Formats: sequence, C-alpha cells, structure tokens
Amino acid sequence: MPIKSPFHPRTAALCESMNYKEWAGYYAVSSYLVHHDMEYFAFRNASGLLDITPLFKYSVKGKDAARFLSRIMVRDISKLKIGRVTYCCWCTADGKVVDDGTVMRRGEYDFFVTSADPCFSWFSRFQRGYDVELKDISEEVAGLALQGPTSRDILKQITDAPLDQLKYFGTTEALVADFIIHISRTGYTGDLGYELWVDHEQALKLWDLIMVEGSAYGIRPAGLDALDVTRVEAGLILKDVDYYNALHAFIDDRKSSPYEIALGWAVNLDRDPFNGQRALRSEKEEGSKWAITGLVLDWDEIEGLYARYGLPPEVPGMAWRKSIPLYVNKAKEKQIGYATSGTWSPILKKNIALATIEEKYNKVGSEVELEFTVEHVRHTVKATISKTQFYNPERKRSNPGLKKDKP
Repeated sequence: MPIKSPFHPRTAALCESMNYKEWAGYYAVSSYLVHHDMEYFAFRNASGLLDITPLFKYSVKGKDAARFLSRIMVRDISKLKIGRVTYCCWCTADGKVVDDGTVMRRGEYDFFVTSADPCFSWFSRFQRGYDVELKDISEEVAGLALQGPTSRDILKQITDAPLDQLKYFGTTEALVADFIIHISRTGYTGDLGYELWVDHEQALKLWDLIMVEGSAYGIRPAGLDALDVTRVEAGLILKDVDYYNALHAFIDDRKSSPYEIALGWAVNLDRDPFNGQRALRSEKEEGSKWAITGLVLDWDEIEGLYARYGLPPEVPGMAWRKSIPLYVNKAKEKQIGYATSGTWSPILKKNIALATIEEKYNKVGSEVELEFTVEHVRHTVKATISKTQFYNPERKRSNPGLKKDKP
C-alpha cells in the first residue's frame, strides 16, 4: 500500500478527482480536478505546485565526495562549482545507463543527489577507498516543484534569497519564515521553475506559505498528468518509458547508453577512470546504433484518416506512453524505430512525440511514417523528425537581475 508524503494532508484535501498514481511507493496525485487542463495551463501561464517527495535523495559528504561522484557518474563532478547543479546519469561497466538525476554542490565537500530509482546500494558498491559519507535521506527531506512563469515572483514573497541573480541550474540556501530550505533552479517542465527541498517537519509550513502568497499569481496544485504533457513538450526523457534501468532490463536490447538516449552531452570522457568509460569511449569512436529524436505528426493526414470513417479527428486527452512502430515509408518496408511517448501540445497546437530511431535515419527535417490506428485498423501517418526540445521559452534561462546572463 502506498505511503503518504509530508504534503499529503494538503494534497489529499485538494484532490477532488480522487485520482492517484503510485510513485516510488508514495501516493501521487494524477490530477486534482477531473481533467488536468487547468494544471497544465498553470504550468505554462502562471505556476503549478507539485509534490516531488517520491524522488530518492542522497547526501554525499566528505573530503573525497567530488572524486567519488566523478567515479560513478559520467560527468566530471569535481568540476562542478559550489552553488551549481548538473543533470547527468550513471552507468554500468559496459556503458549502459542505470539511472539519471541531478547533483547539487552545496559546499566544498557537500553534495545532494536525486534519482528516480533507489540507487543507494549501487552507489555503495564503489565507496571503498574514498573518504566519503553516503547517506540515504529520502525519508528526511521533502520536495516541491514550483514551476511556471510566475514561480520566481511567488518565491520572492516568502524569502529574501537573491532569486533575480540565481542562474539556471543554480542552487542556494534560503530562510523561509523561521526555517531553512534549499532552492534549486531546476525542474521537469522545460519552463522557468524551482525545486524546493525542506525537512519533513517543515513541509506543511512551506506548502501553506507558497499557496497563500501564490494565490495572487494564479498558482494551482498540479499532478503528474499535467507534468507528463510538459515534459514531452520539453523533450525530457522518462525512465521505464523512453529508456530502461540497465540493472532491471531483462535483455541486453533494452539497455541504452547515454549517447542513445540524448545524454551524450553529459559524458566527460577524457579524465580519471569512471564507470563505463572504456565502453563509452569505444561507442563515441564507432558511433551509436540508436538515438532519441523528436517527431511532429502531420495533422492533415490524421484528419484525413478519420474522415475516411466519417469521424472527426481525435486529440489525445493526455500524454501517452507506449511503443509505436516507426517505418521508413508507408509500405512499411523497414521498421527503423519506435515512438515511446507523446502528446497533443496545447501551447504549440501540434501532435508531438519522442522516439527511438536508428541513428542513420535521425536527420532533422526528414520524414518517416508512424503507425496510427483508427477504428481498429492500422495505418501510418507522416511524421517530421525534429529536435527533442519542442518548447523552450527564453524565461527558462533568463535572469532579470543580471545584465548579461550566460546559460
């Protein structure tokens, strides 16, 4: 049976739909109202507040903390500056992704790591020989994601932290009322937003302050259904949907390297040894078989297919997560990949998807065919390959308090 996060007394009272999912053993609201539309538009036009406590959280401290994390991550964490956050992944010895998450450097020897899957046991395997204290603090620290164009204005009402100067992927400690929180300018919506980390004991105080001050800025509590639409728009991958944890994969074909899931930019090869380095260096030289790409489906073809049956076109009511074959042409002569998740984007007015495709076919602007079922009959519709980042507003990175902002 799922357990309750520290925010559950507030989220349960507001969840009129009674629509929940299980997320890492916790109750997680799917949508507060019968449909998630209002929560989606809060993310895009005001602010949405999401309980992210189910993320696994680790404290990594000690003289060798940076060196230890650099050993297990594909990114060289020793180069991460204090007050900065990085997104990266970690791999097996054969260069296959175990999980992805964020690493925050709060001090010279103080790091905070998040992950989607429980990774304490995996991290612990490589701890020997390092002067480092690794601690699972998942049940001590609660988390909220405040995302949307008014998120900065709301936070400025409850803390005097220098938010106008806090850069994208920056982190800072802040005083809120009579307690301390940590703020990271990160999120999973592809928009301006922050993630807030607080001790369990202060969780309800933080929620109440944000909701009260946010009422003047259009804030709404938001669930996972709205988040799923925004993360596809932002081109952000999801474990067990767009890729699998290599430790849980039943067959090798389900395992992926960072290069195959659009995380090659996070790999720092030329440095001290780290997990998967040799395999990743070889793959970098030889090239990858697969790539994750974006797809924009042809609306006219979709409309035409429904018209054949005398039906109006159907727009998906929520983001979908399933494997759909991708072909080189309408004759289905060769399957070249598969779509893994997609959505109708209300803000872009496009039918979009993320797909895994053979690398040699991954050319932005080229056209492929996606299987599309209407009235129990399988057809195909044209899809144009695009960058995965469909939605990327300038405000996500901009800083009103800096004359010249660098990403």
